[in-house]
Amino acid sequence: MENKKVAIITGAAGGIGLATARKFAENNFCIALSDINGEGLHKAVEILAKEYQADCLICHGNLEDIHDIENIVEQTLAKWGRIDVLVNNAAWRTIETMRTISLKNWEKTLRINLTAPAFLAKYVAAAMEEKKIAGVILNISSVMSQNAAGYSPAYIACKGGLESLTYELATLYGPSGIRVVGVSPGNIETNLSNDYKDETGNNISEQLIDHMNDHTPLLRAGRPEEIANVCYWLSSGEASFITGASILADGGFLHNFNAYRMKKLQFPKEF
Repeated sequence: MENKKVAIITGAAGGIGLATARKFAENNFCIALSDINGEGLHKAVEILAKEYQADCLICHGNLEDIHDIENIVEQTLAKWGRIDVLVNNAAWRTIETMRTISLKNWEKTLRINLTAPAFLAKYVAAAMEEKKIAGVILNISSVMSQNAAGYSPAYIACKGGLESLTYELATLYGPSGIRVVGVSPGNIETNLSNDYKDETGNNISEQLIDHMNDHTPLLRAGRPEEIANVCYWLSSGEASFITGASILADGGFLHNFNAYRMKKLQFPKEF
């Protein structure tokens, strides 16, 4: 087999994860795809095989389970003997405030969104060091780590923690040539954007998306492919001096003070 580079991508059955898998497959990577959605993984592999003739590995499992986390790395090494890139993309969260969140939901969110990325990074970095591979670990955070809404406390805590972990791991593994970089997407068109409900159960996602779009200087949501492009570039030699940083990909949302409908009230001819 050719000595192709290998990427592990979690949450790869759809959204940003699948888009990222497609981008790496397009660039001749072998890809280990991890997700709890087994059916979605098989469909993803069919797409990658058909469109890119990609060599793929399905790692169906639950990131709450440390054994499943270990298995992702072990299976990848058993199949290809190397790991060049890890993309910690998988996420899980509930929409509820700190007043109502249960300990069960809190701990599940932390295990999937923070503990799993940390230990995947640990196991992957160990393999990279053993094989002397100057690899890249990418942690998908969120603009919400710095711009909280008040109704997803465990998720926000995890994303803030993931960014801090990025800086810690970059400092630890940098001397081995391993880069660790965070990516902070803003409003992106994924399933996580479509499950917002009010107290009566009515889906209000469309209204919230409209508000987010109006708060974003580019006046639209991002596409999963746009985040995938950032991830691939960060993993490439063109980004060889970037580590211990978190890259915003939010269409300008974070640094905009208010929505454009508010700006137009004050300056209707300017905006």
